[in-house]
Amino acid sequence: MRLRLALPFHLLCLGLLRCASLLVPGGQRVDWWREWRSELWHVRQACTPERGISWTAEREVAAFCCGAFQDALWLRGHFGQRRILRVMTTGSATRCILLLIGLAAASYGVALLLPGVSAIFHPAHYRDAKSLMLIQDARYSGDSLPTISTSQYEKWKRRRQELFDDFAFYQVAQAPVSSGGRAQIGGGIAVASSNLFELLGLPVRFASASGEVHGDMPRLVLSDEVWKKEFGGDPHIAGRVVKVGLISAVVSGVAPEGAWRLPGKVDAWLLQRDGEITSAGAGFVVARLTSSSAHAQWGDSWHMSAPTPDGTAGDFFCVSMTERMRGSGDIFLFAIFLACLALPATTSLPLGEYAPCSRKLSWPTRLLRWSFLGCKLTLLLPIVYFVSLDLAHLRPSIDPLSSEYIQIVSAFSICLFGLRWTLRDQRQRCPVCLRRLTHPARVGQPSRNFLAWNGTELICAGGHGLLHVPEMPTSWFSTQRWLYLDSSWDVLFAESRLVSAGYF
Repeated sequence: MRLRLALPFHLLCLGLLRCASLLVPGGQRVDWWREWRSELWHVRQACTPERGISWTAEREVAAFCCGAFQDALWLRGHFGQRRILRVMTTGSATRCILLLIGLAAASYGVALLLPGVSAIFHPAHYRDAKSLMLIQDARYSGDSLPTISTSQYEKWKRRRQELFDDFAFYQVAQAPVSSGGRAQIGGGIAVASSNLFELLGLPVRFASASGEVHGDMPRLVLSDEVWKKEFGGDPHIAGRVVKVGLISAVVSGVAPEGAWRLPGKVDAWLLQRDGEITSAGAGFVVARLTSSSAHAQWGDSWHMSAPTPDGTAGDFFCVSMTERMRGSGDIFLFAIFLACLALPATTSLPLGEYAPCSRKLSWPTRLLRWSFLGCKLTLLLPIVYFVSLDLAHLRPSIDPLSSEYIQIVSAFSICLFGLRWTLRDQRQRCPVCLRRLTHPARVGQPSRNFLAWNGTELICAGGHGLLHVPEMPTSWFSTQRWLYLDSSWDVLFAESRLVSAGYF
């Protein structure tokens, strides 16, 4: 009688329950639909009167139907797909590898957008870089400071040389460059001798004979970045007359991207004849060894004694361009080497004890486990390399020496923590299905550590086994152990395997 009078309301409630069942995961949808229908019948029997229609009772029945949506959403969130980041880092091996690939691709994409990293990827090739030497005063450490005076450079140029056959000089100054009454550049200008680019063997793009019309004027070579940013990438830039401070100069071309490997942040090069460089400040000297010198036996860096303008003997340090152009690759390898040395002192290297079990661990399964570890280590290397490069060249104003320090520190730190994460992640995965172990539980008592098992126990959601991690390493239980579960346990994990089948 109750159902006949409230039939429209009952059909509406069934429709709500059917909609709620559609939110339940497919494997449990039928069971929950039957459960909710039977509960709806009991609720209607308990709340509604035997005769007539009670609006208060019908609201209670409707509230029960709306509560089914809450149950359905909880079931979907509990058994369905979890948050992407959590699944990738703590779920299946496939998604863990996809996460590492994504990090490597993202860091490489950022590297392509940074001008400093792009210059490293496409380096300019100096002509006979091993014979080109950067000469510095040995009293100063590093090569970021100018130490050679113009008088010292002119003395070397006039003096007959047995070791070097040519010299080039430059010093970095801050001077505005204006064209047509509008300032274009306000950065570093390298005032250099006219033979600098010829000595280095670097080509100058867009050079034309139009510059010969102004043969009595100093020549200005623009960097690729300034040419694109301030002059709009004009391919007909050669021949334009500009003002560099108070000096008029003619633009003779554009330097190749990433060509500058010498000290100093330079936006343009003002090439002058030797007698026109009148600045009393110190600068840098680049020299080319003679073909007959025995420099190959000395290596890429060495000291030499040479006379100074005041007649005394000075001590100078020479570094070849080959040594300077080794760049980020050597820094990266050195950082990896340091991280591998520091790894045993910061984390445990053994992956645990795995009892032999032919049914569970076949040779393909073992090969897959070690391949997964090797794949993580392989993907870690490009991530460390590109991320360290991105951090070192994030700002264009960072000088080369500071960039090297940033790269080596960041590469060492990222590699060390990456290796630690790789080993810890491998230890916390099932050796059969490679999924992360879950549901950690404390077992035992610390007071009975030497008499009974005391530590943490983790379980594989697929029912392959248990992992025992000791709380305190002892002589009889020093590292974690894996305990395989036999086939009698499969019935308890049947539903879990169905639910998590899409995780691997």
